[in-house]
Order: sequence, then structure tokens, then C-alpha cells
Amino acid sequence: MIGMSVRKLSVALDDAVARAAAASAKREGVSLSAWLDRAAREALAIEDGLRAVAEWEARHGALTPAELATADAILDRAVRRPRPPTAAP
Repeated sequence: MIGMSVRKLSVALDDAVARAAAASAKREGVSLSAWLDRAAREALAIEDGLRAVAEWEARHGALTPAELATADAILDRAVRRPRPPTAAP
């Protein structure tokens, strides 16, 4: 990303989480920083979506089970991304 400003941070992670994140980043061929950046962006998008749904429900009433099932199906299709192949044991 040309012209993207970055902010260096020092973070502490649970050891098992740090190892798993580093391994996932390696499998995906990205730096740990890039992996953590993407994870944070995804978490923020989920938070924004949940807030938007809560606001909509506050105005219009709770979503029906059928509406929730439809939304789940759409989201399941939207978030599927190809995973790199894993090495055989």
C-alpha cells in the first residue's frame, strides 16, 4: 500500500496465541504484522456490523429466525477465502 502510514506498537499476546498467529502468518506468506493488521481490521468490521444490526433492530424490531438464517448463509459465502494447502504429515 503506497503512502500508507503505519504506527509501530509493542503488544503482548498469550504465548499460544502468538505462536499460532506466527504460524498462520507463515502459512499465508505474510508478515506477522500484516497478519495482525488483517485480524484487527476483520474484528473491527465485525464490531461495526454488530453495532449496525443492533441499531437497525432498535428501530425496526428483532430480526426473524428466517432473516437471521438468510444473513448467516450470505455471510458464510462472503467470508470463505482460499486457504493455502497444508503439508501432509
